[in-house]
Amino acid sequence: MSDQKTVVVLGVGEVKGLGAAVAMRFARAGYTAVVAGRTQSQLDKVVGAIQKAGGEADAVVTDASSEDSIVTLVAAAEKTGPIEVAVYNAGGNSPQTSLATTGKHFETSWKVGAFGGFVFGRETIKAMLPRSQGTLLFTGASASLRGRPGFVSFAAAKAALRAVSQAFAREFGPKGIHVAHVVIDGAISGHRIHSLVPDFAKAKGEDGLLNLEAIAENYWQLHQQHKTTWSQEIDLRPFKESF
Repeated sequence: MSDQKTVVVLGVGEVKGLGAAVAMRFARAGYTAVVAGRTQSQLDKVVGAIQKAGGEADAVVTDASSEDSIVTLVAAAEKTGPIEVAVYNAGGNSPQTSLATTGKHFETSWKVGAFGGFVFGRETIKAMLPRSQGTLLFTGASASLRGRPGFVSFAAAKAALRAVSQAFAREFGPKGIHVAHVVIDGAISGHRIHSLVPDFAKAKGEDGLLNLEAIAENYWQLHQQHKTTWSQEIDLRPFKESF
């Protein structure tokens, strides 16, 4: 195994997305970034962007709803170098009214949003424990804290992921593993929102959306926290956002 430290990020899509931004931030600090997501072409673009900036990166196509796929990802990342940081960023939202939400839709949301996070956390912690150090970060949302009409499946998954993060933190924090949950309370200024709902993004105005690089910096700072001042949860939102 290489001595090169590794960050593995599951839930990487577009270059202008949160997963990519987090991977790029850690690569800039000298980590090999193992980026994982559903689409090879998108992962290749992220790897190319990291390498163009002088960093090191590998891509592993991964299904966040599949236990076997996640186990394979973590094993591959650990071979790249000791996993020091693991970030679970998977779990997209597809709003539907509660009565129109099918069992299949609900289950799929849960498998990607919560089950995948549990498996990812379990496997990365297994790798970190022998070294008694490591950081495991979960991306949450406003829905982690409250359910709203149209978001029943997303809220159920995100609330469950938050509970997973708390359970892991309480069990493995005393063993040297820093587990934290990041509540993203607002819309992110990335490819998704600007391409799907450009009028909404424009209406938010200057600094009305969360800046990708600023979010990624908070993930980096969580990893940098001294063990006597570990945060288990932080919430991030634009200064204009009501809460």
